[in-house]
Amino acid sequence: MIFKEALRRELSFTTGGVFLVLVTIMVTTLVIRILGYAANGTVNPEDAVVLIALATLGYLAVLLTVSLFVATLIVLVRWYKDSEMIVWFTSGLSISNLIRPILQFATPLIIIIALLALFVWPWANRETTLISQRFQQRDDVSMVSAGQFKESARAERVFFIEELDVDKSEVKNIFVADNKNGRLNIAVASTGYIKNSEGGEKSIVLHHGRRYEGQPTQSDFRILEFNDYTTKIRSKETLAPAPRDREKTITELLNLNDSNPATLNANRAELLWRIGLPLMALGLVLIAIPLAYVNPRLGNYTAMFYAVLIYLIYSNLLNLTQNFVAQGKFSVFVGIWPIHLLALLIATVLIRNRINPSVKWWRRQIPASFMKK
Repeated sequence: MIFKEALRRELSFTTGGVFLVLVTIMVTTLVIRILGYAANGTVNPEDAVVLIALATLGYLAVLLTVSLFVATLIVLVRWYKDSEMIVWFTSGLSISNLIRPILQFATPLIIIIALLALFVWPWANRETTLISQRFQQRDDVSMVSAGQFKESARAERVFFIEELDVDKSEVKNIFVADNKNGRLNIAVASTGYIKNSEGGEKSIVLHHGRRYEGQPTQSDFRILEFNDYTTKIRSKETLAPAPRDREKTITELLNLNDSNPATLNANRAELLWRIGLPLMALGLVLIAIPLAYVNPRLGNYTAMFYAVLIYLIYSNLLNLTQNFVAQGKFSVFVGIWPIHLLALLIATVLIRNRINPSVKWWRRQIPASFMKK
């Protein structure tokens, strides 16, 4: 009980520490990427914090999987290096006795990983898409702000308003430039107001201004003065785009009424990845138990190198299987079990080899008559 309690406590602290480090790295990367999108005008700068939070929530399942695997390795490697495993073994316990307490610690986290992959991942992706689409489908009036040049969503129109009274819908010193069919139209006025028409359409009405049409170097260039000039602002209703595979709920992925085979295969492939993530976490934890062996006299950390290699191979095989299922090369029922079964077999062989050293174990499998020859 003392050993198990110490193991559980150290696993908790180490998993929390590794998870915080990975989240910090993830958030830093997302800040750089999303701020770049905001600078390019792809997303609204005001939504940057929300988008970063949603992206972090979406990747929590992957981060927890890696944290659990790395933390198990770090704890057991330290125990080997500091000869604490020798105390464990001399107490009459073997490496197989580590499996139960480690799985007891890992099971709640694996359940959380499953819930994050099945429900939080699609929700975060869907909200991110809606926020981006809402910004891209914004109407021109939503961009009007005093003292700034603002470009419309389709880059057809540029507004500048020096003063804006939101309560009275009044504007002063307005500049509007339109570029339609290759012809430039510029209108300037000292005063105006925002007009709400029937059907939700909005317009800006300019008073006592001047309008310039065409290019000054061309013969059809005109300068017009007006008392009132109305420029329409398209109030576009935000359309919810069709959900992508990564944005669909479990119910939508299990829907078999779609007659399109490509859509069905893509749904099954996405479902395979979501179910495979908690199974991968379980497989990695079991592999970490024998993989963490370190000779106390050497005290090296080569196990961490193999851990990175195993994780990359495991995750890439899972993604490759997902692609094969999406392309219809084989069924989801065929693709869901080979990788995880292979991980379980590898963990079993490594644990068996660690309980009985490999040389002696193989000698027991070879007939004695063959050894004499």
